[in-house]
Parts: sequence; structure tokens; C-alpha cells
Amino acid sequence: MIGVYFSGTGNTKHCVEKFMREYDPAGETISIEAENAVQEICRHSEIIIGYPVQFSNIPKILQDFIADNSYIWKGKKVFIIATMGLFSGDGAGILARLLTKHGAIIIGGLHLKMPDSIGDEKALKRTLVQNQELVRKAEQKIEASAQKLKDGHPSQDGMGCLNHLAGLFGQRLYFCSKTKAYSDKLKIDKKRCIQCGKCASLCPMKNISLKSGNAVAGGKCTMCYRCVSFCPMQAITLLGKKVYEQCHIEKYL
Repeated sequence: MIGVYFSGTGNTKHCVEKFMREYDPAGETISIEAENAVQEICRHSEIIIGYPVQFSNIPKILQDFIADNSYIWKGKKVFIIATMGLFSGDGAGILARLLTKHGAIIIGGLHLKMPDSIGDEKALKRTLVQNQELVRKAEQKIEASAQKLKDGHPSQDGMGCLNHLAGLFGQRLYFCSKTKAYSDKLKIDKKRCIQCGKCASLCPMKNISLKSGNAVAGGKCTMCYRCVSFCPMQAITLLGKKVYEQCHIEKYL
């Protein structure tokens, strides 16, 4: 078995690694960004795959990874982990339906509420203690779900028809444009930017570059919020106009 993930600020990575330790300590985990991700997925018949829900949808980078490598999913037994700041309805279910189209066999799903990573919006902001408690509860849920999978009764979060409707009408129907294409809304404050290049090195899409000493954003942002959360000068925003909190999993462990 292998654990596969896309993770922006580390929430999903932490959850997939925790699940793998509980279910199969000898198993490995790998990011879809790794050069050998496709080869490693091909080598395994059972896969735990995790991703952060965006507007009750799949991040564009993961949509493209699955579409570009559609042949690798046929016959794979897949368990899906969806992390979210609040609610997604069918977070695991929407990925399940996509993978099923490519021949995967979905064995279950798990929804985990984690600290919100949208650092430039006031909504869903919690205290450090509250976020630490969220992580603790998520870890407990992971332990229980891993045991259920061992017992042959995997969790089925987000898999039913009602979940599908909740995801569709809860967010996805109204915000489908947010994840249908990559975003060109990333903003970098040139007055704050110190040209350290950290954002460029962290971006999974190579969407940020240094030109004439300044960080410049292109039009291919997958909204992972890495650059916003790790910029030392809080010079980057995406959905909002001000950074309220820089969110990454290390703060809450």
C-alpha cells in the first residue's frame, strides 16, 4: 500500500502520513509533486489518497494529475481522505467519482476537519488552542478509521447521494469557477517583497518567478496557499486583501 497526497500547507500530508502509520507502518507516502509519483502508484494495488477540499471541489493540480495519468488508476483499490476547514458534503465522494471513471475501485472515504489555510480571509479563523484541538480530534478520527479499514469496514464519509447534494448545493454549484481553471488572482505587494525567492521555490505550479529583483505571479495558481503562509513579509494574498494568519501544520502540532 502507498499513501499519496497533495498538500498545500501540510494538513493533508500530516493526515495521510498519520493514517499510513496506523494502518500500514511499513508503507510509504509520496506527494503527487514527486518525480517518481506515477511510477510508485503503478507499483501498488492499494492506495490511500488525500487532498484539501477547495469550495467542495478538487484542487486543479490534482484534477490535472489524475487526468494526465488516467491509465494508472485502473483496478486500484483506493481509500480517499479529504481535509477541510469546515464542511464539504462529498469531499471524498467527488474524487471517488472521478477515479471511478478511470477504473479505480473505491473502498471508502474519510472527512477530516483541520485548521483553515485561507490566511487572507477572516472567516474560520480560530485560536492556536482551538486549532491544536482540531488536529487532535482529527488524529483520533484517523486512528478509528484506520482500525475500521483493518477490520474490513472502511469509513464511507462523503459517499452517499445526500452527501453529493450537500457538496453540490453547499458550495460547488456557486463556486465552480474557482476550481475549474487555475487562478490568476494571486497578488504580490512589491513594497513588502524582499526578493527572498521563498514563494517561487515553494510553488507547486512554478507560477511565481523573480524578475528584476521582484517576485512576480503568473496565471496558474492552484490556490494551495503555501506562498501566502510562508512569505516572511506577508506580502502575498489571493482571495483577500490582507493576511490575517499564516497557516501551516507545524504551528498546531
